[in-house]
Amino acid sequence: MTEFGKALGIQETSIPGLLILDLPVHGDSRGWFKENWQREKMVAAGLPDLGPVQNNISFNDEVGTTRGIHAEPWDKYVSVATGKIFGAWVDLREGDTFGAVFTAELDASKAIFVPRGVANSYQTMEADTAYVYLVNNHWSPSAEYTFLNLADETAAIQWPIPLENALLSEKDQAHPRLEAVVPMKAKKTLVLGANGQLGLALRKAMPEADFLTRAEFDVTDEAAYKNFPWKQYATVINASAFTAVDTAESAEGRTAAWLTNVTAVGWLAQACTQNSLTLVHVSSDYVFDGTSPSPYGEDVAFSPLGVYGQTKAAADALVATVPQHYIVRTSWVIGEGNNFVRTMASLAERGIKPSVVNDQIGRLTFTQDLAAGIHHLLSEKPACGTYNLSNEGPASSWADIAAQVYELTGHNPADVTGVTTEDYFAGKEGIAPRPKNSTLDLSKITSTGFTPATWQERLQQYLSS
Repeated sequence: MTEFGKALGIQETSIPGLLILDLPVHGDSRGWFKENWQREKMVAAGLPDLGPVQNNISFNDEVGTTRGIHAEPWDKYVSVATGKIFGAWVDLREGDTFGAVFTAELDASKAIFVPRGVANSYQTMEADTAYVYLVNNHWSPSAEYTFLNLADETAAIQWPIPLENALLSEKDQAHPRLEAVVPMKAKKTLVLGANGQLGLALRKAMPEADFLTRAEFDVTDEAAYKNFPWKQYATVINASAFTAVDTAESAEGRTAAWLTNVTAVGWLAQACTQNSLTLVHVSSDYVFDGTSPSPYGEDVAFSPLGVYGQTKAAADALVATVPQHYIVRTSWVIGEGNNFVRTMASLAERGIKPSVVNDQIGRLTFTQDLAAGIHHLLSEKPACGTYNLSNEGPASSWADIAAQVYELTGHNPADVTGVTTEDYFAGKEGIAPRPKNSTLDLSKITSTGFTPATWQERLQQYLSS
């Protein structure tokens, strides 16, 4: 008998991610009514945002009809419309909980959320039982499925009606025992822009991810997004960008910057939204004009000075529309390849005494810390949104950093002469405006448990290696 009057509630089970729901059912002598699926209330109560695209109903005439055990590559929200079932769920995902079993009885007042890779099965306990399930991907014969035999001795499911007396399909009876089951692998992470400074650092921090270069996935080609196997992935890290800030001020560069940094990001944001993926996007201090006397927090309004900054601000607005997203805002990036530190070290070795800008203030960001911070966000899963991420340490000018490079490489730091931005670029055309203050407030990301090293520590290590 369906239990009336319960409040909506969600309980965890012995299988991670498998959630039992108590559904409010209202009834009288005429029958009953329930909100079988109510996204706003259920998500607020702790249910993952399913995003259903298909609604299936399995009708069963006889008591003892037994179906499963099937694991599918999508999430399911299961409920009973009429009748009653004994349900058994087995974790067939790759990992420590592989083979874990949970059983429960479901009637119209209960539902269950079944995450991808957890096998679903049931046995009807009443005639004319209708079993209803919402899924967040369309059924496909080519999708990856995993099955377990209903009579598997390891799972040892205590079916109310012994299987020899139940109604089973030949196909279900032929499924393998647990020892022969191939576990369902977790969805992967995709990194675009694999050969850039950040992409190279992510290869070390997240070697299990898939990495695509510009040649393998041209982010500026709309066709590349159309038939790509997005469903294989849970997360996309966009490490691809147009970063030539001065070139962006030219007519040709402006077009290229908007195509890569905005139009392509719009296509990617759309793909991630349609396929329920988490999008990690790297932003820049250039979205601000640098006039703030204090470090920039994540919620400061955009005020870009040049074309590059305008494209990065526009991209941030696009990425923010993706339900699951992390915008990682950084500054003064240093990694493999050509960069400011390498240039200064080369000048020092050649005995050159450079003039370096001393009125632009910020912190270096070494790509190993930027990659580690991204990995931290994806592992710990704090609230989605924007997170500033640079190295810790005092805000310093480019001239201060250059002097430290000279000193750390055994040269005279006094060989570096500080000049204003205006004097440095005097007489030069096509120069992008630079923010004078690029210092980012790091309190939000440190509150999640990630504290990057100081830039001085990383600079010493970088030059030593």
